[in-house]
Amino acid sequence: MVLLVAGWMNRHQEQAIVYLRAENRVLRDRILERRLRFTDAERRMLALAGEPVGRAALRDIASLASPETVLRWYLELVARKY
Repeated sequence: MVLLVAGWMNRHQEQAIVYLRAENRVLRDRILERRLRFTDAERRMLALAGEPVGRAALRDIASLASPETVLRWYLELVARKY
């Protein structure tokens, strides 16, 4: 029973990810002509969410900033802390 629920949850999460990727593509295409300016809070949010994902996975899913940029923001956040 537990495996059945776990499988359903995994499939549901995968479907949500596919939808969010499609939504991001649509939004990215609409704002293609302008450069995005992130606030410090937005950089912090993306950095904290992106670091656990890792560079390889970010290459597939990051659409607003490059994986290198997101991870650089994370390193700057850590450096500021110490």
